[in-house]
Amino acid sequence: MKNIFLPMQRSILLLILIISFEAFSQEKDYHIVNVKIVGTDTIPYLIIAGVEIFDFKIFKTKREAKRNTRLIRNIKKVYPYAKLAGRKFQEFDTILRGVESEREKRKIMKVVEKEINDEYGGELKKLTISQGKILIKLIDRETGNTSFNLVKELRGGFMAFFYQSFARIFGYNLKIEYDPIGEDRNIETIIRMIDNGVL
Repeated sequence: MKNIFLPMQRSILLLILIISFEAFSQEKDYHIVNVKIVGTDTIPYLIIAGVEIFDFKIFKTKREAKRNTRLIRNIKKVYPYAKLAGRKFQEFDTILRGVESEREKRKIMKVVEKEINDEYGGELKKLTISQGKILIKLIDRETGNTSFNLVKELRGGFMAFFYQSFARIFGYNLKIEYDPIGEDRNIETIIRMIDNGVL
């Protein structure tokens, strides 16, 4: 009887050794962390990345929810153009600072305007009035200047006045400023959610 169980015991012992060896041979991740001693306790002390909490309100009616969904869709449509405007403004502002003559500046701006119009004009013409109004605000957010001031700075006071007058016919105001704390709080929240990959 003793001889029958001996090979079986060896097999079980071998299986236990293999499992134990597998468990101990796996690589372990060790992290050295700072500690803080409080009384007689040693407590791990970790600094974690900040978390942004969005105060996105819950809508009481379907109409409010639908309006918010439309706002999100419109912002997603125009936000890339506003970011592009911010990048282009910085780029051309640097170029124009190196140019002394007004004539040369106007020449450069005409080339830039044609380039932007050729590349994005068709897409921008398809924007709705709501999307256009949001874009004007977001351009102020990205450049730190209202659209009116940008036109005035880049094309002169007369052109700024002309564009403003023309824009008012269609319900736009190029002088409007972006207000992330007040009127444009929902827009700011949506943009930050987009930037953080939440939306």
